[in-house]
Amino acid sequence: MADLTTDFVGIKSPNPFWLASAPPTDKEYNVVRAFRAGWGGVVWKTLGLDPHVVNVNGPRYGAVWGADRRLLGLNNIELITDRPLEVNLREIKQVKREWPDRAVVVSLMVPCEEWAWKEILPKVEETGADGIELNFGCPHGMSERGMGSAVGQVPEYIEMVTRWCKANTRMPVLVKLTPNITDIRYPARAANAGGADAVSLINTISSITSVNLDTFSPEPSIDGKGSHGGYCGPAVKPIALNMVAEIARDPETRGLPISGIGGVTTWRDAAEFMALGSGSVQVCTAAMTYGFKIVEELCSGLSQYLDEQGMAMSDLVGRAVPNVTDWQYLNLNYVTKARIDQDACIKCGRCYAACEDTSHQAIAMSSDRVFTVKDDECVACNLCVNVCPVEDCITMERIEPGALDERTGRVVEPDYANWTTHPNNPAAKAAE
Repeated sequence: MADLTTDFVGIKSPNPFWLASAPPTDKEYNVVRAFRAGWGGVVWKTLGLDPHVVNVNGPRYGAVWGADRRLLGLNNIELITDRPLEVNLREIKQVKREWPDRAVVVSLMVPCEEWAWKEILPKVEETGADGIELNFGCPHGMSERGMGSAVGQVPEYIEMVTRWCKANTRMPVLVKLTPNITDIRYPARAANAGGADAVSLINTISSITSVNLDTFSPEPSIDGKGSHGGYCGPAVKPIALNMVAEIARDPETRGLPISGIGGVTTWRDAAEFMALGSGSVQVCTAAMTYGFKIVEELCSGLSQYLDEQGMAMSDLVGRAVPNVTDWQYLNLNYVTKARIDQDACIKCGRCYAACEDTSHQAIAMSSDRVFTVKDDECVACNLCVNVCPVEDCITMERIEPGALDERTGRVVEPDYANWTTHPNNPAAKAAE
């Protein structure tokens, strides 16, 4: 089996799978259960200095489900830990002593003043923890007190606090970024300028998941009132992947280590984050949904994939980054057409309805419900593939520019005769 041993900014763990800062990492009991199940590390639920943090005693989560009631996303209104700081520090120290081979990173959130960071950092360092994660991402509750995403949305504050922490601790400093911002590159650049050892992202997305149409209160409802919370789970994965990729390919942050977070449920999800530049992967909602033992599938799946590809884990990290580009550099000579496998087709008509009503009227339906593609109209938008309920029934077939399309008897005409000299081609631009 492939070696999954991870060294992320000097923090060693037996595999790259860490539990993210959240309820599953709130106490020694949970963390020990996680380590026994095989997790490579944890980011301890966020600690602070305020002894008056009080979480609600009513519902803390709202949910979005798929048609089969599979959990697609969670919205939470939980604050940072409401357990005494001294208790958390004692438990962190005990866990690290008993599990020296596992990564224990401590999430922190204190007021945006240097004295506060100077006060808490030595206390965390004394536990023997492997690193700290600055929580600049939480979008609810604490942000209303001038912390969390209230800091993460101001690059100058990110750089300033990161500098304070780097000047006052020996531990690696990870900066957790909020997705509640227009361009993720600016906070990442600020963290890098402040000397951060790594960034972790994404934190949760500010959201309201639903409204109760009987009480007219957002869910979760507390005595008839609701608040925006932080959204996480499989639904946020596309947003997270894009933000990770933006940082990985930005010239000003290229090479900055990334801990990827956001909807990781399977080993494939994790591999995608790693291919876009993540050196470690953090998981929360999937563990809360299915339990800690999902790490077994994460490890075995990733290991088997690496073996099949003949790759080391280090070969996977960042492998897809060179293939992420701006739209203007896409090859306009690349031509594909939809093809329907008649043997696999169940004649449901979804492809026809989608294409006829909302796309390019490129699918014909016969009187006996046989669906065929009209190549002259097909622009290869891929919508039919995505709405078809039968996997691989509809595929996109590449047709080389200048080739004779056997179905139509016509030569495929590309948008541009020669991609090598087209101004959108990066090579052509460089030659200029």
